[in-house]
Amino acid sequence: MKYRLVFLLFFVSIVARGQNGRADSDHEVNIFKTNESIKIDGRLDEPAWKEAKKLTSFRQQFPDEGDLASQQTEVKIMYDKNFLYIGARLHDTTEGPHIISSLRRDYEFDDNDAFAVAIGPFDDGMNGFYFSVNPLNIQTEALITNGNNLEIVWDNFWFSDVQVFEDYWEVEIAIPFKTLRFTTGTEYWKINFLRNDLKNFETSSWVPVPINQSIAHLAFTGFMNWDNPIEPQGPNIAIIPYTSGQTVKNHEAGTPSQQDGSIGFDAKIAITPALNLDLTVNPDFSTVEVDQQQTNLDRFELFFPERRQFFLENADLFGDFGFTNIRPFFSRRIGLVSDTLGRTRENRILYGARLNGKVGDDLRVGLLNMQTEKEDGIGVPGQNFTVATFQQKMFTRSNIAGIFVNRQTTNAIEGGSTAPAYNRLVGLDYNLASPDNKWNGIFFVHRTFSPHLDGNEYSHASYLRYNIRNWELNWNHEFVGEHFNAEVGYVPRVGYWRFEPNAEFRVFPLKSGILAHRFKIYYNLYKDVNFDLKTDEQITFNYRLEFKNTSYLNFRIYNQFIYLFFPFDPTRTGGEQLAEGSTVSYTRAGITYGSDARKQLNLYSSAYYGSFYNGKRYFARNELIYRIQPYGSVSLFTEFNRIALPDPYNTANLWLVGPRVELSFTDQLFLSTFIQYNNQIDNINLNARFQWRFRPVSDLFIVYTDNYFPENLQVKNRSLVLKFSYWFNI
Repeated sequence: MKYRLVFLLFFVSIVARGQNGRADSDHEVNIFKTNESIKIDGRLDEPAWKEAKKLTSFRQQFPDEGDLASQQTEVKIMYDKNFLYIGARLHDTTEGPHIISSLRRDYEFDDNDAFAVAIGPFDDGMNGFYFSVNPLNIQTEALITNGNNLEIVWDNFWFSDVQVFEDYWEVEIAIPFKTLRFTTGTEYWKINFLRNDLKNFETSSWVPVPINQSIAHLAFTGFMNWDNPIEPQGPNIAIIPYTSGQTVKNHEAGTPSQQDGSIGFDAKIAITPALNLDLTVNPDFSTVEVDQQQTNLDRFELFFPERRQFFLENADLFGDFGFTNIRPFFSRRIGLVSDTLGRTRENRILYGARLNGKVGDDLRVGLLNMQTEKEDGIGVPGQNFTVATFQQKMFTRSNIAGIFVNRQTTNAIEGGSTAPAYNRLVGLDYNLASPDNKWNGIFFVHRTFSPHLDGNEYSHASYLRYNIRNWELNWNHEFVGEHFNAEVGYVPRVGYWRFEPNAEFRVFPLKSGILAHRFKIYYNLYKDVNFDLKTDEQITFNYRLEFKNTSYLNFRIYNQFIYLFFPFDPTRTGGEQLAEGSTVSYTRAGITYGSDARKQLNLYSSAYYGSFYNGKRYFARNELIYRIQPYGSVSLFTEFNRIALPDPYNTANLWLVGPRVELSFTDQLFLSTFIQYNNQIDNINLNARFQWRFRPVSDLFIVYTDNYFPENLQVKNRSLVLKFSYWFNI
């Protein structure tokens, strides 16, 4: 065993090492400082722009990887003491209007004609910033984490304008250095410029990006050389106070209407240009968009993503440890508790602080602490949550990372919650990323500490991916002990070994209307901790056909084996349960279709049929979207499950229906309205959210929510929320 471990460590170090430090590049630009005043009006007519070097010869990522873009882009950059300036001319001789999804900020790059820049101030190829504008000057900004993940929830100040001419459009961008995070004294930053030409179905970039990689990946960048290293910009503090009021009526409980208000604030303090302190006092999450409901036919807990703003910025530094189903920290656990009756309830957060960012060139750190309120009425004590992390760069793009999580009961209540007084976790991860991103991997070991559990409190896993143009090969193993208890994490099942190899072969035809053929085989095996009992097994064959007009077809067939650890009703409707210890094996097949995403009317449709536990299941999901360019969209989502089981088990027809209207009256006024009907939980939900972004990162929200019984449309509960927030720079 030790020889295998030595070989694995040797292999990982060789793959990760690559070129350690800056490599030679054909894509470099020397950025110069200007003393001229630059007016951001979308016209590159100041004399300073004429002095800046022109960067062009953009290459396609798709459909024809490596070819020159049919519509070229020209970029120039410069800076002064406060701003980084980017100017671009995007040639466009193709007839027809630009394709723009809506006037709403934070749009998807793939769904719009757009220009973007990916900036890597840190020489790690993993962390950076992303800014994008479309021909209507609608902005998107994001943090780049793990090389290519765009956290578009990040909001900050920057400026842009666009002018559209007959056969080109021009972009002018000014990014304040106070908006960016960087280490001082750096001689160069990594940078790439990106364009999505949706009319011609071309994605291109200044530094070529392989077709099998994300277009904004920081592994594929050039170098922006400073004539003088950028220095700190002075105090960088932002205060975001809020005030809110709400009225709530619980008709189901028959209680009177309740009105209350609250005030609080968030603060962002730049300790250094690369290290940030976030503070929150009495945070209010009443205007957060509600979860999209899911039909639950699984034996384990479903995952719902975090939507609260405070937890989302730099979330990777806290929430990306482990694997998708072995997360040692999941921020949605904070502010949600079980009362003395076992019901999940919201628990008010009193305050929180989070330190995150870079210390030096190679070390990234994070520290989070939050305190929740003691609630005597429902028997819930106060809880304190602490998370500490570090991430040390290794070789070119890899890193070793550590995490400590602690939940500690404060202000215990006699006869209240029976939760243990504390729960702790320590973990160590190694994140592998080769310089060319062909190799990626994660290797970790975690351990929990709980006063009521002893023995087998470990989890460990390894994941390795090899990704080139025509092949993607993946290997995954997991072990989770039966007493591994990450209370502040997301670990839906414990007590197993898992093995998950899979492979995909890709063909990209030349001079064809077909973009790609993708053939994939996937295998998934679970066994108990003693490796004696097979508990789950799945083998899947998948074929995906992608067209150059953005439409696609997907065909899938799979066989699944399940061992039941506990009695289970496959319909989850309270019917007769299959016996504990029984096994089932079933096969299903299906097809998925997605239409041309550039059209105003889009259809995404899936249908599956086959056996299901001891019966049959038919599944259909459809989403019809009509875009009213550029003012928004109207959509209808439907999901139907017909589960037919023999007597005495339940047969069920389960529906999810969700019409939705997204309107952008201007680039500052937005309305989102949707209805969700879910007969599995016997509920109709109505949610309407109005947003006025009257200045950058400052908003007025009005949110109305109703819940009804489907049978008679009797109201369960109703709420109306008003919230105002304002961003002050100090």
